[in-house]
Formats: sequence, structure tokens, C-alpha cells
Amino acid sequence: MSLEAHKDMRRKSGLPYIMHPLAVAQIVAEEIGLGTMAIIAALLHDTVEDTHLTLNDIEKNFGKKVGTIVDGLTKISGVFEQGTSLQAENFRKVLLTLSDDIRVILIKLADRLHNMRTLDHMAREKQLKIASETAYLYAPLAHRLGLYAIKVEMDDLAMKYTDPEIYESINTKLQETKRERQRFISEFSDPIKEEIERQGLKCEIKGRPKSVHSIWMKMKKQGVEFDEIYDIFAIRIIIDVNEEDEKALCWRVYSIVTDFYHPNPDRLRDWISTPKSTGYESLHTTVMGPAGRWVEVQIRSRRMDEIAEKGYAAHWKYKESAAESAVDEWISKIRELLENPESNALDFIDDFKLNLFNDEIFVFTPNGELKSLPGGSTALDFAFEIHSAVGSKCIGAKANHKLVPLSHKLRSGDQVEILTSSKQTPKEDWLNFVVTAKAKSKIKNALKEEKKSVAEDGKEILQRKFKHLKIHFNNENINELLAFYKIPSTLELYYRIAKGILDIYDLKDFVEEKGQIKAKAPRPLEQQSLEHMVRSIRGNSDMLVLGENLDRIDYKLSTCCNPIPGDDVFGFVTVGEGIKIHRVSCPNAIQLMSNYAYRIVKAKWTNQQQIAFLAGIRMTGIDEVGIVNKISKVISSELKVNMRSISIDSNDGIFDGTIMLFVHDTEHLTKLMKKLKEIHGILTVSRVDAG
Repeated sequence: MSLEAHKDMRRKSGLPYIMHPLAVAQIVAEEIGLGTMAIIAALLHDTVEDTHLTLNDIEKNFGKKVGTIVDGLTKISGVFEQGTSLQAENFRKVLLTLSDDIRVILIKLADRLHNMRTLDHMAREKQLKIASETAYLYAPLAHRLGLYAIKVEMDDLAMKYTDPEIYESINTKLQETKRERQRFISEFSDPIKEEIERQGLKCEIKGRPKSVHSIWMKMKKQGVEFDEIYDIFAIRIIIDVNEEDEKALCWRVYSIVTDFYHPNPDRLRDWISTPKSTGYESLHTTVMGPAGRWVEVQIRSRRMDEIAEKGYAAHWKYKESAAESAVDEWISKIRELLENPESNALDFIDDFKLNLFNDEIFVFTPNGELKSLPGGSTALDFAFEIHSAVGSKCIGAKANHKLVPLSHKLRSGDQVEILTSSKQTPKEDWLNFVVTAKAKSKIKNALKEEKKSVAEDGKEILQRKFKHLKIHFNNENINELLAFYKIPSTLELYYRIAKGILDIYDLKDFVEEKGQIKAKAPRPLEQQSLEHMVRSIRGNSDMLVLGENLDRIDYKLSTCCNPIPGDDVFGFVTVGEGIKIHRVSCPNAIQLMSNYAYRIVKAKWTNQQQIAFLAGIRMTGIDEVGIVNKISKVISSELKVNMRSISIDSNDGIFDGTIMLFVHDTEHLTKLMKKLKEIHGILTVSRVDAG
């Protein structure tokens, strides 16, 4: 039927068109291992789109199921072929058809693989487009469905067209070293094979080179040349055994291998006890072979080997349930992504790639339940994976019983307990380190809500303050505050008041008259010096005023001495970087002042309430239980200061610590240092000078 429908068509290579559906059906049967129905659908996959045949014709002749698969393939063919960019909407379509019948995507992968194998006949720009698309989406998709052999071939073929020179050079070197490699492989494996067979097991030992693409990735990652890569090939030992004896016998073979060669203890991977979510099972080890070369050895049964090559399709042949549940779980994650209405097209593709194509990690809950997450996930992602309420209240975690921060990247096999607090709320900086789509969207929603409720508290604080000072709580007065503090909205004003960023308790900058407030006129002296400053940045008579009204003057705080408001400072006119502000006591001050006196500008600070500056404090004291707790309590609760980092070294009962924190000015810092000195056990407190 397919031959008849395509009889007048030819491929770009000049061959009859039927060769393409035939080749796709062959890949589906031999390389993926699907059954009759998929083969029929593969032979007919282009007919509805390109010929006079309709879906009705197909359903009449071959039944409803084949019709559904061909319909799925018709909907998505052309999705990636036309248009210059990968459109997320089209990609969504592919994923939605995938959830109807997984065979749709398997046949689509076979179709793409054959197109890649025959890409020579296409125009150069078409080759580049199809190759990069394949590397971007199809190869990871094949990998995710466990079709390892297809993934490797797709990556190699894509590289052949996108990086032809590198591809050719690695490929040539692989050919040149082929004979030497084969000699090494037989020298390595002959004694092992003899021993395995002596113990009554049947096995096959293969040595296959790594793919060109994976060698290139290794060269890039390790920054080495081809000759320096030690594991150019892997030895695979496949044993013929019953399913119930597999695990024990694979370990027995491992023991035989390590009788001959020393294993590298850091390179043992047991995918037999916990298979990957693609269904991949195998035992990997790296051993020191003859001539001092490391060799990767993979040990697996015949069943495991077939699953490793053919993925889910082979699973069905052995045990339907395992494959079904893994695919279902994957599809339900795709659905979760598709249901996030806010994500724009490009975010969607990025989240999809990140959450579904990434290597995953397996993490355990405290009671031993297994959760899978994309690689790179943090403790906070894990918390949101459990439940969004757990994520929102998360303050830290214990990974393998050790305390870790929220941003701690998890590794496979970690057992993670999430620590929560009813006082915790999602923070803005959480978005910098979570990777799962679920965590991102929940945090964004929570932040919007939180700002509104905090602002409500700020509004009440302001109302009470106004009432106490007998000032009317009306729009005119609120606008006066907004204008004076240069705040864009009332929401922001209330939020800053609630957070203590804005201290409006004394309202000393305003005059009050009959319940109305007006900002005091600025002192003429500062205004004068500012005009002076702008007119001419020359000589020591000028004064640089640092503060809110100075948006037009480009100044930077120098990192060699980290000046903060209240310090005695001076400005130094640099070439190209505006004015740099240094402390008078800066280690570089003397040199600057003596060599470049003509480029020195006097400077002083004005009111700096909104901005927090980073400053450092160094302390020494007697190391006693709870000292860190006492220090952080003074800093965060009594003086409401944000700490950036605290590091404490203890040596024979004496501790030496440095704290980096954000303060408003020198007065603020002095007050804090005074408080710290009062803590029992602290001997000295000083400011850290260098940045």
C-alpha cells in the first residue's frame, strides 16, 4: 500500500521514495525492537501527509490503533522541518501526541535517524539546521527513552555536519589506532573469558570504542588532547543467565575481573541495584589494565544489554509493568510542565530540556522513599518536590544527617531531610539556585503575595506614627514622603517601613503645620558645594557630596578599603572609571595623595538610609558553646542587620572570626561593634580594613 501510494515520488538522492519508509520500518524493527503494529505505521508514516491516502483508508485496512499512530506522526511531521526556529508551541504538540501513544515518538526518532544517515544529499544550510535540531532535541529525547545506541549515532552524525573538521580528525585517529586497540582488548580480556568459562558461565566480551562525540566532549571537559584520553574504549562483558540469578552472577564476574586487575574504588557504578529511569541496568568499574592503562568495564546480562541498547521497547518484551510505570511517570512530568500557563515559549523549552533531558539524580526521603530529580537540583528543589508547602517553609536540610544550606546541590543516593520553620517565607534569591520548573513558579507566586502582606503591616506602622504626631493620614502627606524619599509607589513605601529599611520615626526632615507635613528646605551650604563640584572637579577646595541627590556624578566605592557612610573619605578622579571613593585611612591613600594631589577631591556623605554597605568585623575570643549563636543573635535580632558571611576558626580554645555584614553607616557599625564587645567571652572587636 505504501509502495503504491509513493510510486511517483523520489528522494533528494534520486532513489525511489519507498526506500525511506522501508528504512524507517527496518530501524523500528531491528534497532528499536517494536512489533507488527509499529512496523505497519512506520511504512505508512508519510502517506497521509504526502499522498492521496487518508486516515480513513488506513483505519479501514489496518485498524484504529495504527490510524492513531499515523495520525500522531502526521501532526508532528513538519513541526521541525519548516520555519526557521524551534517553536515551543509546535514542540508542545509533539509532547501531547507522545502522551497518546509512546510509539509515535519512537517512530519519529527512527524517521529522524534515517534522515540523518542520508543527510549528504541536502543543501548545506538544510544540513546545519537538521543536524543542530537533532543534537538539541532528538538525541536527548532518544537518551531519555533509553535508546542509547540511537542517541550516540545521532550525536555523532550531528557533529559530522556541525563540526566536520573536528569530527574527521577524531574519526581518523580512531581508525589509525584500531589495530593496536584490538590487540590490547584481546590481551586484556582473554584471561578473564577463560576464567568465567572455567566457572561454568557463558559470556561474550566486546571492546567498543567510545563515540566520536563523547571523546570530543571529554577532550573539551578535561582540556586534553586525543592521545591523553585513557578510556577511548570500554570492554563489555555480557553473560547468558536466567533473570533470577543475574545480580549475583554479575557481581561474581566483577570479582573475577578484579582478581586480574586492580579496580579504581571511586569509579564503581552499580546501576543493577538502582536502574536509571530509562531502565538502564549495568555494573561499571574502571580497572588498571596491562601497560598501566585504565580500562572501563561494563558487566551485564543479555537482557540488560538489550534494554541498554533498545530502551523501553525491549522492556516490553521482558516485563511490561516496569517500562509502563517509568514512561507514565515521565509523561506525567511533561503534563505538569505543559500545564504551567505562565511560561513563555523559550522558558518552556529551557525548562523542558532542564527537567526532562538532564541526567537525573535519585534521592531518598528520611523514610526511604525514592525521588528522582534533574541533575543539579538543590535541597530546596527537593523540598518543593515533596510539597509546595514544605518548600515555602524550608530553612535548610540534612543530607546524609549533615546540615546543608538550601542551595546545596544534591547527589544521587543522598538521603535528605527537610528542615522547616513556620516563620520562613520564600526569598527572592531562591530563584538564583532552584532548577525545577515547579519550584520556580511556586516561589514567584509566593513573593508577590508576601510583599503585599508585609506592606499592610507598614501601612499600620505609619498610621500609628502619624496619629501619635497628630499628622493627617492622607494622600498629600503620603505623597510628600514619596517625593522626599524618592520612592515610586505607596506599596514600596509601606514595604520599606515594615522592613525597617526606612526609619520614619522622628520625621526630623519635615516641618508639621496643622496636620500637614512639608520637607524642610535643604541647607544652602551643601547645595552650594554641589554646584561647585559640578562646575569644576579641580583642586582641594571642592567638596564631593555623596548621597541620594548625586545620581549625575559617577562615583564608585573602592574595594581596597570598602568605605561606608560616616567614614572620612576622599574622591580620586580616575581615567575612565569616574571618581573612586577611598577612606582617608586606606592603605593606598598616602601614595595617591603624594603622587596625584591634583586629582584628589574632598568628599563627605549625606543621609544614606536606603542603601546598605558591606563592612567586615574581626573578633577574637574564648571558644565556648553557643558563642556563634550569641553573636548572630546580637547582629540579626537586636540590630536587624543582614549578615553575608561568618567564618570562625578555633584553635586550642581561642577563636578568631570574621563577619561580613551590611550596615548603613559608621555610626551603625560602631554601635554594632560596641554591642558585640559586651558579649561574654569576646576579647577584641575590630573593623576589617581590606576588601
